Amino acid sequence: MSPADATPAELIGGLEGRYTHAVVAFVDGFGYPLSVATSFVVAPDRGVVILEPVAGEEVAPPLGHEVNVVFSHIRPVEGYGYDERRYVSMWGSLHRTNGSLEFVPEGVQHWDEQEVSFFEFSERGVPQAHRYLQRLSRERGEQVRPRLSPFWLFLRATRLPFLSATIAPVGLGIAVAAAHGHWHWALAILTIVAAACVHLGLNVANDVFDTRSGADAANVTPTQFSGGSRVIHYGLLSMTQMERLSAAFYATGMLIGLILALLSSFWPVLVLGLVGAAISYFYTAPPLRLVHRGLGEIAVFLGFGPIMTLGAYYVQAKAFGWEALYASIPVGILVAMILYVNEVPDRPGDAAAGKDTLPVRWSKERVIQVYVVSVVLAFGLIVVGALSSLLPVPTIIALAAFPLMPSVAHGLRHYYDSPYQLMPLMGKNIKLHAAASSLLILGYVVAIIAAHTMTNPPIVLR
Repeated sequence: MSPADATPAELIGGLEGRYTHAVVAFVDGFGYPLSVATSFVVAPDRGVVILEPVAGEEVAPPLGHEVNVVFSHIRPVEGYGYDERRYVSMWGSLHRTNGSLEFVPEGVQHWDEQEVSFFEFSERGVPQAHRYLQRLSRERGEQVRPRLSPFWLFLRATRLPFLSATIAPVGLGIAVAAAHGHWHWALAILTIVAAACVHLGLNVANDVFDTRSGADAANVTPTQFSGGSRVIHYGLLSMTQMERLSAAFYATGMLIGLILALLSSFWPVLVLGLVGAAISYFYTAPPLRLVHRGLGEIAVFLGFGPIMTLGAYYVQAKAFGWEALYASIPVGILVAMILYVNEVPDRPGDAAAGKDTLPVRWSKERVIQVYVVSVVLAFGLIVVGALSSLLPVPTIIALAAFPLMPSVAHGLRHYYDSPYQLMPLMGKNIKLHAAASSLLILGYVVAIIAAHTMTNPPIVLR
């Protein structure tokens, strides 16, 4: 919290009973920083804290000079770690009165985990950390920046684990084509790599444009699944480096896409690839900025649903198919719901930056209702498809992923305004998409194996 949250006099009265020890930090006569622990009593009527003399005269804090006194509390919890973390940091001057040290606070900064989570508290300290590194850089005469190992930096900057959103629709398109007798393993690998490169280019580009728009700086509650990689915001990579990385991914993906187009009927694959790349780029890029206009879910549905599935199918079969289109719809809906739920904790920052996502525009009740209806629709389409022979009957096993939905909806209702309590439910929502998509593909694999190993497979495998 900022020093302006409360005055020293207001906080002195709250020290007693909540904090038992204090640490006094000061600079000694030789210019060295020292810190010593002591006990204390408060005198709120006089606006002072009375400290017991500490550690002898040789390390006594200087009287009349500014010192820092930190009052802290932390409770260990067996098998869990710690909770109820909080501290009050005051700075001011010391005076000796009747053998005791009277501390007169002049400034204060405090944090209470029950008011602000540790993650948000850390995030709010980023601007101060930047100022410190800038000052240190000037003092040392060289650029000082935070560092992360190359592997973890690449993983964070690209958000590589989210590639499941690409592998699912592409894998589904390939599976549908294989069920129709079209299978080329080399083309399948190239398709997955091309789509993955465009997806990674999108992830990196989003960070670039969210930093430029101020959305990352305004978001003080990022989570494991929302808020972007923040590598530019933290100073781990520069804007230029991220722009080049995004361009490299897009160029690689489009080059492989061009090769796939040349190996197919050219124009259908080329057009699908260009439309998909354009949607991904203008998701956050001006002038369209689709997500800023509340169109992010539609863009994600199209890009990670019909476009990828149909594209992968066409590369294999050299033609479009209604079955591939139908199969792509539930997958597209579920991946759009990943974005949708992940936007919930970002609402305050997005609203401050003018990023009018659907959760920013809509009420809590409407957001939850749309989520439930969308997921029910996705699984309803799978059931209808399997029972009407639009999809192979074994694909109905995807229904096994549906029980994940109620807990996500329940979590949205109870933790809508608590990002870090919502975070495990966001992870479960991602698992919902991954499980449903994997089971859909598995259903196709079962149907393909049955068709190749049985002369007359039972109706449940057709």
